[in-house]
Amino acid sequence: MKKILLGLFIFGLTIQAYSQTIELSNTVISLNYKYLDATGFDNMPERVKRLEDEILNYEHKELSKLYDDINEVYEVSFNVPQGKIVAAYDKHGKIIRTKEKYNNVRLPLEVMQAISKRFPNWGIVEDAYLIRYHYNKDTLQQEYKVKIKNNDKSILVITDEKGTFL
Repeated sequence: MKKILLGLFIFGLTIQAYSQTIELSNTVISLNYKYLDATGFDNMPERVKRLEDEILNYEHKELSKLYDDINEVYEVSFNVPQGKIVAAYDKHGKIIRTKEKYNNVRLPLEVMQAISKRFPNWGIVEDAYLIRYHYNKDTLQQEYKVKIKNNDKSILVITDEKGTFL
């Protein structure tokens, strides 16, 4: 009987030794985690995400040699035909602020519904998606400037990402 209990005790210890293996997923540690958190929206167009990835992965070491203590930041412009980002970095590569503009992006459903409800029989001609980020605020300020037209009349309307007119 003692051998059976001792065998079960040893068997119980060996099972627990192998049962605690956990594999963790990759973790991204970034100096610009605030910007990364603020821009983590699922409904952003793909070209916006690609350009924002460029500023997150920007190698600042070459330009930080040109860093001027008077201004405390340096600005870098990222341009593509459909958009532009001007990002201000400090000497360590931290994103201080950004101003982003993208032309003719797909509007969120809330924005399209708000415009069609307030301006029936008007068509969307063009739009601009504007984003402003500052590290002290931890959030993005998003605006959509939409040019709409009805016959020979055209107006510019401005909304936020939820379709609230500004």
